[in-house]
Amino acid sequence: MSSLDPAVAARLKRTEDGLVAAIAVDDATGDVLMLAWMDDEALHRTLTTRRATYYSRSRQQLWVKGETSGHTQHVREVRIDCDGDAVLLRVDQVGPACHTGAPTCFDTDERVLLARE
Repeated sequence: MSSLDPAVAARLKRTEDGLVAAIAVDDATGDVLMLAWMDDEALHRTLTTRRATYYSRSRQQLWVKGETSGHTQHVREVRIDCDGDAVLLRVDQVGPACHTGAPTCFDTDERVLLARE
């Protein structure tokens, strides 16, 4: 059972696996850093510790961003979107956000599907 505030939990619309999308944005620049997943416990820990905590779908366990790499995310603000199916984290990012070593998970040209006109 999660320790997440019941009022917050009631606002979330989760996937069949009990997860909600979590988008991390750099608080200073506004750059989108990454997308990860949270279950209720990950969100509770994020809210109480201000350390971004996510749920790994592949390992089926919680992980704290930067716990092994040192590339931490100190959480400044958390918002729920209008539908309750995503949360937005404004973070102070230390080091690269992407597991590949890139500053963000969205920063390379090879990932551009449609460019600005």
